[in-house]
Amino acid sequence: MEKRVVIAVVLSIAVMYGYSYLFPPPKQPAVAGKPVLQVASSAGTAAAPVALETARASAAPVLASASQPERDVVVDTDLYEAVFSNRGGALKKFVLKKYRESATAGAKPVTLCNEDLPGNFTLQSAAKGFPFPADAVYDVTGGNRRVEKGGTSTLVFTLTTPEGVTFAKNYTFQGDSYAIGLREELTNGGQGRLDGALQLVLKNRVDMAKGDTRFEVHGPVTFADNALQAPKLTDVAKEPRSYDKGVLWSGFNDKYFLGAAIAAEGSIAAARVTERNNMVEDVISSPAFSVDPGKGVVVSYHLFFGPKDLDVLKAQGGRLEEVIDYGWFSAIAKPLLYAIKFFYKYTGNYGFAIIIITVILKFIFFPLTHKSYKSMKEMQKLQPKMNKLKEKFKDDRDGLNRAVMELYREHKVNPLGGCLPMIVQIPVFFALYKALMFSIELRQAPFMLWIQDLSAKDPYYVTPIIMGVTMVVQQKMTPSTGMDPVQAKMMMALPVVFTFMFLNFPSGLVLYWLVNNILTIAQQYYINKKLS
Repeated sequence: MEKRVVIAVVLSIAVMYGYSYLFPPPKQPAVAGKPVLQVASSAGTAAAPVALETARASAAPVLASASQPERDVVVDTDLYEAVFSNRGGALKKFVLKKYRESATAGAKPVTLCNEDLPGNFTLQSAAKGFPFPADAVYDVTGGNRRVEKGGTSTLVFTLTTPEGVTFAKNYTFQGDSYAIGLREELTNGGQGRLDGALQLVLKNRVDMAKGDTRFEVHGPVTFADNALQAPKLTDVAKEPRSYDKGVLWSGFNDKYFLGAAIAAEGSIAAARVTERNNMVEDVISSPAFSVDPGKGVVVSYHLFFGPKDLDVLKAQGGRLEEVIDYGWFSAIAKPLLYAIKFFYKYTGNYGFAIIIITVILKFIFFPLTHKSYKSMKEMQKLQPKMNKLKEKFKDDRDGLNRAVMELYREHKVNPLGGCLPMIVQIPVFFALYKALMFSIELRQAPFMLWIQDLSAKDPYYVTPIIMGVTMVVQQKMTPSTGMDPVQAKMMMALPVVFTFMFLNFPSGLVLYWLVNNILTIAQQYYINKKLS
């Protein structure tokens, strides 16, 4: 019985993880967003909602001139280096300074985007309903700049179309933040009224390196309809995805990093995600507006290009932290992650922080597991009497069940006593698994000896093998409750199965499971000695 209980608990965790992945929670009703457009006119009336598609310029693109050639502007801070082009006033390169592609010496910094073709730049601007050259060459004032900690800087791109429409993109940078402000200002200097919407086009390349754990999660993400929308790239390639209810933000992410545009007081009316030529295109549309001649409109966004650190994401607003999907047990996973980060402040080592959390969890659940092992030990003592009852009632199944229940009542044994306390712990185990699996804090975080990256597998497979050995020892110490030889062989094979499963798991997860097994062995030894 005990062996089956232990395995049932472990397999339940795996089943829950698979179910959470395959069948996410149902979506909640959307929350209406606030109107966002600041129209510098009281005469304009709202037009019908715009269609979710990229606006194609009906006028010829404005080409570079001798007075304003195509050029780049570099924005440098302690956190990142961003390269903008005046071709489209768009972002062509973004490098994170504090993160490396690997833990090896001399590894290159993480680059979230790096494009040479203007058509692949991200943060392009377009319009729906009136001519607007998306790939035009903008006027830009000033050049490369360094933004120190505590300082701010604004980069302005300005464009005037042949129709008399003036459009300005104002990027605001902070020296100590991954947040970038974007304020789009459109002024109607033409003769007729403009009816339509502004569109911000995010682009990201999808042909990333295969097999890198950074790209285990890799694709477009949008928070809309009060839920995280994260379609698979293969599904987007087959059919575009459109969202027009309560869109708070939209962008592109991998396992540890995110690039997104966040609505400023409802500035996003809709988002449409498509895939073409190995590029994901995310067209973000503002609410529809009407601008009379001589009037203007302003649309603002909060941009974010940075790590999926829970504290950093939460500081951005717009529920951006929802991009880290902890599944059904997020209410438990987040406090566990905060606890790990808390102990890291004192230990300076996430491996030791994981060990401390494991010990604390074991201590909290000690009364439950003690009751579980005690119940299984008592069941073992009743095994001879159970065998006699089976022989006596071998042809009377109903009679055997009644006799067994009477035996349990007589000796005050609960047959479920060994199972229920273990089941109670499943949510905590599952939540900790999710917290460790998707925590950027463990990325390239060293533990000790040969384990120099808790987010990567053990390079020599030492800890998974030791973990498998502890599972065998744990099974040997578990009281036998008379399972048949076939079941016994299956149970003994499970440590081998789990060892192979854990070979490619992040070493931080293996460390947690190994320490938990060692503590369980010590607890079983104590209980067996006390009840023998």
